[in-house]
Amino acid sequence: MARLQTLEEAYSEPTNFLEIDVCNPQTHGEGRARYTDYEIRVRTNLPVFGKPESSVRRRYSDFEWLRDELSRESKIVLPELPSKALFRQLPWSSETIFDPEFIEERRKALEAFLNKISGHPLAQNERCLHMFLQDPEIDRGYTPGKVRAKDGRR
Repeated sequence: MARLQTLEEAYSEPTNFLEIDVCNPQTHGEGRARYTDYEIRVRTNLPVFGKPESSVRRRYSDFEWLRDELSRESKIVLPELPSKALFRQLPWSSETIFDPEFIEERRKALEAFLNKISGHPLAQNERCLHMFLQDPEIDRGYTPGKVRAKDGRR
């Protein structure tokens, strides 16, 4: 007969967790130099990650870079990113990529994308994912590879 779980066990921190939130979108610049970036907040106790908590800002093109890197370096099937919304970028379009509703839809889709990828055990060892989630700047000239699981060092 299985023993019942105690309240302490039911509400204690899980053994292994990885929480990723995409939040606080901010639009910067003007005209053709205008863009929106998002805060990526990570909280984890997985030993493969070097920091238990981190916060970085990323824009859509950084998400494209991450997907391209993972598709080249890993053997996992990757979810699609939300669309580029090219129609919204045309000069005569009444809707733009800077409309609050569009930014919120994209934020939700980017968060779902990141959580799907990050939940995959093979992706969790990819250096590009760690850089994307935890390094203040993305080094696009980095050397692809795996992160050592025992201490999170690259």
